[in-house]
Amino acid sequence: MSTVSKTNAKSAWLPRPVIFLALVSFLNDIASDIVIPLIPIVLATVLAAGPAALGLVEGVADALAALLKLWAGRHSDRAGGRRKPLVIAGYVLSNLARPLIGLSGSWMTVLLLRSLDRVGKGIRSAPRDAMIGELTPPDRTGLAFGFHRALDNFGAVLGGLTAAVVVYLVTADLATVLLLSAIPGAACVLLMVLGVQEPRKAPAAQRAKLPPLSWAMLSPPTRRYLLVLGLFTFARVSETFLVLRGHELGAGVLELLLLWSALNAAKALASYPGGAVSDRLGRRAVLLASWTAYAASFYFLSRLDTMAALWIVVIVYGAFAGFSEGAERALIDDMAPPSERGTAFGWYYLVAGLAAIPAAVLFGALWQWASVALAFSFAAAAACASALLLLLWVRPGQRATALSV
Repeated sequence: MSTVSKTNAKSAWLPRPVIFLALVSFLNDIASDIVIPLIPIVLATVLAAGPAALGLVEGVADALAALLKLWAGRHSDRAGGRRKPLVIAGYVLSNLARPLIGLSGSWMTVLLLRSLDRVGKGIRSAPRDAMIGELTPPDRTGLAFGFHRALDNFGAVLGGLTAAVVVYLVTADLATVLLLSAIPGAACVLLMVLGVQEPRKAPAAQRAKLPPLSWAMLSPPTRRYLLVLGLFTFARVSETFLVLRGHELGAGVLELLLLWSALNAAKALASYPGGAVSDRLGRRAVLLASWTAYAASFYFLSRLDTMAALWIVVIVYGAFAGFSEGAERALIDDMAPPSERGTAFGWYYLVAGLAAIPAAVLFGALWQWASVALAFSFAAAAACASALLLLLWVRPGQRATALSV
């Protein structure tokens, strides 16, 4: 067990490494969200690609990340919980690839660079979440993940606003704006290297012997929860489609960047209280409320035809999306045996990622070759079905114990 135990950490609000991991995510999301809201604009205006191309770019990128998340989480468990090197490597790769998107000459190049960005996310996400889970007292797990998601989303707010300020005051050249994302990206990597100290592990934990990697090894409640999350991925379409919808309604680049920042501000303000509420009222209650609101938001997105209405729905959607982010991850930590946290988070990201390609491609295809109303209506129906299955089929129990070989 680490020298910084969960028991000792109870005297503090949150352990220092957990706070620093949130600050690293804050800086990374500044860099990321200078770039992400501009991708659909680059595709639509510079490269003349439509919703189907955007769906393919986002779906392939997320699926690649998901495959690596399972490997990275499992590898960090096998290494006896030494997770920091993988986290650093992931942040380095993402922040090398992202700024180059502005130099792309085709949507295929965007696909390649976006995929490299998500490969970096795939390497770091499960080990990082496992670090948060193992360092945090059990009664504050939702709070810790909610705090992390809040700073992550506040970084996204600042990233979008930074891009808007640069476009408005400095240059409208999108390639230059995207290259500027390298500055907060470098600060993110530096803080991860110097600021986040991974606790020393006891010698017996240096090389952990784990059971074979198998879906059957997961507890039945965990498998059910992950399958429901896979279905919910068809409702949780890439938020870049919201930007594309604004572009179709006639908004300019500056307004779209402000809309993106407002979305992430709503998520950030809701993430921390949502995690805290899940510690008191339970994870499922928070998820049910949020997923039901998802369905309502996408229903209204299928009907609106003005930018004013889009602003209102996007902010409401963002608030409920943020409200459930901490609870969704904390429930995985609740179910996972301590020695297999990385693997559990790897499965979590793998299931969501494998569903991401058909979800994003189907949504983009429905939009391009049927109608935007049908695309968002389909997402609303998927959210309703997911909430119903979560209520009737998923019954989280006690934390699982590791299986011996």
